[in-house]
Order: sequence, then structure tokens, then C-alpha cells
Amino acid sequence: MKFTGPKAKRCRRHGVNIFGSDKYDKILQRKPYGPGKGPRTRGKRPSEYGKQLLEKQKARDMFGVSERQFHRLYKTAASSQEQTGDELLKLLERRLDNAIYRAGFALTRFQSRQFSSHGLFTVNGVRVTSPSFRLKEGDVVEIRPKSKNSSVFSPIVEAHEKYMPPSWLKVDAGNLKFEVTGLPGADDFEQAIDVRQVIEYYSRR
Repeated sequence: MKFTGPKAKRCRRHGVNIFGSDKYDKILQRKPYGPGKGPRTRGKRPSEYGKQLLEKQKARDMFGVSERQFHRLYKTAASSQEQTGDELLKLLERRLDNAIYRAGFALTRFQSRQFSSHGLFTVNGVRVTSPSFRLKEGDVVEIRPKSKNSSVFSPIVEAHEKYMPPSWLKVDAGNLKFEVTGLPGADDFEQAIDVRQVIEYYSRR
């Protein structure tokens, strides 16, 4: 098993499986420290700014968004009436690619990003090719008829039998369809992200 690929390095840098695939869990078990760190450097602690920067980068890598996209989401969250950190996580969760992943229709977020960018799913009957499309309450996301019988979905539907989707999504696994019945709450947020550190990073700029 390779430990030096770019994705493996990102997981080791963040100390968490940000891509979802089982192989990165195994890599983290074998090498639970950052890439390029020898015995002399493993004990060094990053500065507070370094921690904040790393946490922001972890969130970006996990959800697959660019710096410009992420900063835009932060500004939207900061201008809302809600708590900035919670609102930022809600905006990330409501991305089309993330919702497809959360519904259990993709094995990883990277795979769900491919599905959405290739237009394999519709939103309210309209084909959408933007992974960043923001879902709202009442939206119905469904596999396009011509894509439903693709062999790529067979193992996904099989694995779905043991999967529990979040409460804000009403999932019809047999038809690869789900409805947004509410907004994600604190229990639905990505627990691996310390959003307080992310907000402090942007607050310093």
C-alpha cells in the first residue's frame, strides 16, 4: 500500500480520513503522523495560527472546495443572523455533491463530486452539473433515468442497506432519490472539523 500519494499525504497531514475510502483509514493506522516527519520533528507543536490554517485546509480538502469558494461561503455565513460557524457548516452540508454523499448514493465525497459534475442527478426534475449547487428545503434529488442502471451504483445500493442517512434527508434508496426535508443541525455536521478554529483563522485576516 502506498503512503506517499497526494491524497494519502493530506490525510496524514490532517490526521483524519478526509476522503472516506477505507484505504486511508489503513494508512493512518500504519503512519499516524504527518508526511516528512521524523522522530525529531513529531513532538513540535504548531502555533495557534498554524492550527487554524490547518483546520481551514482540512475543511477545504474534505468538502473539495477551492479557497475562493470557501472564503465566499465564510462571508455568506458571517453576514447571516445565525452563528457563523454553524451557518458555514450548514452551507457546506447543503452542497449537492455533499448531499448525494450524505444520502448514501456515493462511497466518497470525491465520487459524489464526479456524479454531480457529470450531471447524473436532477434537482426537481432539472439536470444539474454544478457540485456546489445549494439545496434548499423541499428540493428533490433523483438519479437521471438513463444513469439508473449504471453498474457503478450496484455496490452503492448494496452498501446502503446498512447506512443511516441524516435526519434532514428523506431517502428512497431503491430509486436513488431523496428529498431535503429540513436543514442540517448540529448532530449532522462533520464532526472531524473544529469550525471554531476556521472562524478564528478568517477573523484574523
